[in-house]
Amino acid sequence: METSRVELYALIRRDARVEGASIRELARRYRVSRNTVRQALRSATPPPRKTPVRTAPRLEPFKSAIDGMLRTDLTAPKKQRHTARRVWVRLVEEHDAGDLSYSTVRDYVRNRRPQILAEAGVPVGEVMVPQEHAWGGEAEVDFGEVYVILAGVKTKCHLFTLRLSASGRAVHRVYASQGMEAFLEGHIAAFTELGGIPTRHIRYDNLSSAVSEVLYGTGRRRTENQRWTVFRSHYGFDAFYCRPGIEGAHEKGGVEGEVGRFRRQRLTPMPEVASLDELNQQIIAWDLTDDNRRISGRARTVGQDFAVEREHLAALPDEVFDPGTILTPRVDRSALITVRTARYSVPAHLIGRKVRVSLRASHLVVFDGRKIVATHPRVIAKGGQSVLLDHYLEVLKHKPGALPGATALAAARAAGTFTPAHDAFWAESRKVNGDGAGTRELIEVLLLHRHLPGHAVAAGIEAALQVGAVSADVVALEARRLTAGQPSGGGDVPASGSALAGKVVSLTQRRLADPAAVIAGLPPDARPLPTVTAYDDLLAARRTTTNETTPTDLEEGTA
Repeated sequence: METSRVELYALIRRDARVEGASIRELARRYRVSRNTVRQALRSATPPPRKTPVRTAPRLEPFKSAIDGMLRTDLTAPKKQRHTARRVWVRLVEEHDAGDLSYSTVRDYVRNRRPQILAEAGVPVGEVMVPQEHAWGGEAEVDFGEVYVILAGVKTKCHLFTLRLSASGRAVHRVYASQGMEAFLEGHIAAFTELGGIPTRHIRYDNLSSAVSEVLYGTGRRRTENQRWTVFRSHYGFDAFYCRPGIEGAHEKGGVEGEVGRFRRQRLTPMPEVASLDELNQQIIAWDLTDDNRRISGRARTVGQDFAVEREHLAALPDEVFDPGTILTPRVDRSALITVRTARYSVPAHLIGRKVRVSLRASHLVVFDGRKIVATHPRVIAKGGQSVLLDHYLEVLKHKPGALPGATALAAARAAGTFTPAHDAFWAESRKVNGDGAGTRELIEVLLLHRHLPGHAVAAGIEAALQVGAVSADVVALEARRLTAGQPSGGGDVPASGSALAGKVVSLTQRRLADPAAVIAGLPPDARPLPTVTAYDDLLAARRTTTNETTPTDLEEGTA
């Protein structure tokens, strides 16, 4: 291994000190020049090596042209200034510099551009001044774009982030849009999770959800959206609006960096979820986990600093603010309302009337007066629809033939709420009762879902099918037994008649079934068939008595 210059100098100085070797001897011994020996004897630290200055003789004729291009950039728009490649292309096309390499031009532009800016008095970069934030005083808000595999489809969504400036504690939510509903819901979720509100102000860029007009030339004055003003007044905080454009990005640099950090660490690769509600539940857990991380330059974790900052936040108001946009669509003849290019079903008895809708970021709520009559997840796709089978059950009782091809039925099957058990009950009911009556029995079973748990109704259907009792009353009985904690009457039918107490037995099914195909385990029915012979005898006796009565008797009796 070659001896380093430091070690070489140490050896030369030691030999001169111990042995008294001459400069000539030391130069011969270590195969260096006598000037190197003299340098080693003067100082134990080797002098820095001289870096040779590279010359570019082919560039010399073109330096003035390059400088001219860079000086024109001083007054040119930011997005129309010369790049190194554009400078090189112009030299080739306008100055016949075909032999000049791009790398030579690039290196020269990199070094020369800051010099030209300095000569013109233009600062090369903006100096950042470190800031100290009071506990509970400030926060920053921003949206960032994210992509999510939503129900198997790659979907562009928006990440709402509110970050406390002092502790760095942040709250994140993903919404389908960055409209007013998402903007307000994000704030409410953040305030609720943090347990309070910043006391000084929250920093924003000029989001259209908050700002309807930027008043240029008036400092930071803005014309705010009126609903946003009401929201701020309700929660009692002030808004600080950053300068428009790239100049104001550093004024809320904390949340800008937080959006990027969370997107890289938590949303990469793209999450695959069935709904945004599912994703946001996962995000809540991630936010809690992130309390254990440390921000660069800080001694304590985010969670430890937040425990201090929480005590300085302002209290939440007692009344919850409704973040939804209020609309009043009319219900059409298909029991559908149209909200922002999407359609949603409501109970059929509301056809022709106007209803009140609270449109929110992830769902909408439909009111009839003060009563909630429908709740739907918000449809993202333009022209999409959300249809619930329950809203059409009363109509289908009078039009059972419309059920097989109903859009609501197809939607219920796709959502998994109309299960194979329902289909099995429907098929068996139509076999026994006919198409119309059998479908009505199914509708009666579906109506049970309004006041009984779904798993109980499903268990009731299975119990009824096992004994061949295709009746909504039997399903209701079995479902209520399960809800009350009593054993179900379904299951395997015992062989002994005494064990049949509490079990469902369908006499109708037994009568209709072929004797050879009677339900296994039921005892033979030895009872005689019902008869009305005794009533016929009474009628005959009455006719005889009537014939023996004379008109004279009737007249006397009348008199």
